[in-house]
Amino acid sequence: MTGYGRGECAQDGFKVAVEIASVNRKQGEVSLTLPRELESLENRIRDTIHERIARGRLTVKVSLHAADGAWSRRVRLNVALAKAYAREMKRMAKELKLSGPLSLDLLARAPGVFQTDEAVEDAEKLWPLVEKALGQALSGLVRMREREGAHLAKDLRARMTAVRESVARVKERAPEVLRRYQQQLRERVRDAGLPLPAEDDERLLKEIVYYTDRSDISEELTRLQSHFQQFEDCVKSKEPVGRTLDFLAQEMNREVNTVGSKANDAVISREVVQLKAELEKFREQVQNLE
Repeated sequence: MTGYGRGECAQDGFKVAVEIASVNRKQGEVSLTLPRELESLENRIRDTIHERIARGRLTVKVSLHAADGAWSRRVRLNVALAKAYAREMKRMAKELKLSGPLSLDLLARAPGVFQTDEAVEDAEKLWPLVEKALGQALSGLVRMREREGAHLAKDLRARMTAVRESVARVKERAPEVLRRYQQQLRERVRDAGLPLPAEDDERLLKEIVYYTDRSDISEELTRLQSHFQQFEDCVKSKEPVGRTLDFLAQEMNREVNTVGSKANDAVISREVVQLKAELEKFREQVQNLE
């Protein structure tokens, strides 16, 4: 499901802002961008997100802003490392016969030249800010997804109503299939120039029983009714139901395929085609649900 949320929290000269955007994805996936100072909080941030979001591809950006002097007391220069960088850079320039001055900017950007002695501790102290901003962003995202979910639920109900009506027509047609088969059987006997058997003729009854057993779709229709009830239960649930509905759609499609293979009737076959088309649309929509 799609959505967007943003949150921010400021305290003691620091401000944390969190932005979350989600797009449709069958599984859950989180792409997280963090400033270096907060990298140690990555697992806690991911756990918090997964507690509230189960499906979709989420892009999460966390930014940290500090007031002047907020970090200065914690930053120190690693002089020995800076000298080592300078020495090796000069040697590399000589070896490669490169010209040009060694700038302060180049050395300052070298990894580890400037260090924060309490980086992990500072990240832990900033967790309450991150947690609050993250909670705000998640709440905004969930509200947008809930609004989209309400529209999807309406669409799914309409499609399930169409499926129910089609199944009802199949159920109404099923007894007629047996009567038509009996009539066709008698017509084939008559066309062959043979005497018509009596209604209680044993051979005729055996053939009818065999056909009835082979073409009986009552079990499939009963299971479909059970799936319809499970759909209603899912729609009323407050828990994530996307995967459950996806499974139900697969099971309903399986029952419909069996009905089509058993029925041996043109009218029911047309209904089966419509049912499969509607269930495919239903499943496509379900992929977007939480």
